[in-house]
Amino acid sequence: MDIDELTSEMNRFVEAKGWYAPDSPRPQTAENLAKSLILEAGEVLEHFQWDPSLVDVEALQGELADVFLYTLQLASVLSIDLEEAALSKLKSNYDRSW
Repeated sequence: MDIDELTSEMNRFVEAKGWYAPDSPRPQTAENLAKSLILEAGEVLEHFQWDPSLVDVEALQGELADVFLYTLQLASVLSIDLEEAALSKLKSNYDRSW
């Protein structure tokens, strides 16, 4: 499955939940999705909070998937070609000093 297919599947899920409806209690605006993305990223960090040797990889996998799905959805809502953006960013990073 490629990134476009994953985005389509994510959109089908959100539509099935009714979250794209105008009267949704969870409006899928760029601002709300950005907030949700940061909240989920915090949940990733939580796995490393006290003892990184105790990381529950299965639970972490789910949190990383949430971050990825919110990223896909935010890009979709803003009509950003995420694959193109990622490749462009990688290209510019080759010339960057760290």
